[in-house]
Amino acid sequence: MNARTLPTLVAVAHGSPDPRAERSTAALLRLVRALRPGLRVEPGFLENDRPRLADTLAGLCGGGRAVLVPLLFSRGYHVKHDIPGVLENVRDDLTVSTAACLGPHPLLVDALHSRLIEAGWHRDLTDPHADAVVLAAAGSLDPESAAGTEYTAHMLADRLGGVPVLPAYASASRPTVPEAVAALRERGHTRIAVASCFTAPGLFATRCAEAAPGVAAAPLSAHPALARLLLHRYDQARGAIPAPAPTPLPATRRPALAAGPQR
Repeated sequence: MNARTLPTLVAVAHGSPDPRAERSTAALLRLVRALRPGLRVEPGFLENDRPRLADTLAGLCGGGRAVLVPLLFSRGYHVKHDIPGVLENVRDDLTVSTAACLGPHPLLVDALHSRLIEAGWHRDLTDPHADAVVLAAAGSLDPESAAGTEYTAHMLADRLGGVPVLPAYASASRPTVPEAVAALRERGHTRIAVASCFTAPGLFATRCAEAAPGVAAAPLSAHPALARLLLHRYDQARGAIPAPAPTPLPATRRPALAAGPQR
């Protein structure tokens, strides 16, 4: 298929009052365009920043097609309610489909692992029980969102060679990052890092990083693995590759790696 006939990729970001967030999203989309020359890639924000998603879609009307790729890591309120609410008002001459959210996925784990290494994380080979990681995410009251974050934590633990990874949240859910750090300390872990499951800098990412007792990874931002993941979800939504498998429910997953060793 010629690039000119492909649907427009609309990256749907939450938006933030922090100006760094909009710049970070722009940098990520520049990388996406570089990986797929000729593909039209546009941002659409749900809050705070512009252009708003509704305005982006209005600019595509006139017989066009678009694939919305949520820059969100699990299925929560924004995926299930905010985006469909915007689509209710889209004109009939625009055909729109919505891709799966970014996580869980091995490419997301690649980006999380890479940011940890960049921040200076390394395993303490002298004490195999010292290390643990808190996976900091935005948080949601939706149990499906929590399941996605928990599964990403399992995948990251595997990538780290079995280092316990405990999910924690900046809002809505528990444990918070300080609570997760305290729980890991009670289990005997002395080297606790925080992995940042955020697409861009902002209040939540900053708050979680400040609670880190050791290494705090940067938000994923314009990481090459994240850019490839956007295109992967886009290709799945337009039918070019198989659709993603459902995230396993908590009852079907193995015991939480976050339990870690007791000391």
